[in-house]
Amino acid sequence: LSGLSLQQLNDLLTDDSGFYSWPTQHFHEVLLGRLFEIRSRLGVTHILNAAEGNSFMHVNTNAEFYAGTGIIYHGIPASDTDHFDISVYFEEAADFIEKALAYKNGKVYVHCREGYSRSPTLVIGYLMLRQSMDVHAALAMVRQKREIGPNDGFLRQLCQLNQRLSDEGKL
Repeated sequence: LSGLSLQQLNDLLTDDSGFYSWPTQHFHEVLLGRLFEIRSRLGVTHILNAAEGNSFMHVNTNAEFYAGTGIIYHGIPASDTDHFDISVYFEEAADFIEKALAYKNGKVYVHCREGYSRSPTLVIGYLMLRQSMDVHAALAMVRQKREIGPNDGFLRQLCQLNQRLSDEGKL
């Protein structure tokens, strides 16, 4: 699967009309009953903001915002553009998610502005890096649970991660 094309990944994301579907619900359980993408803090122990910052493209929260809630926060200042290098955050995000899920009853709220491109890209990266899933399986798993649409630049970076992991014998 190391030779997967951008078009093959986009085919997984689109419906019969060839268009992406926008999310129909505010939250979806994504992984093994433990990893959640939700909009409510009920039961959430950790929050990964994949769009930290204060521009119109970002969500302006930080650790201080969650002070006193008991929630452990981590922010990544990703921009949802084809040329943004989100891959530099794959390991950091995967480490945070992995540590969060190791907590007793750990639940992670992974979000960005729309829950459509940045946050699913980081969840897919986690699945590849920590659950040894190839890019196709990881993207298909997340897409099965939620309507997503990582931009083409992010999909290319996931393909590059897939190639690297394949070359290293980790897939």
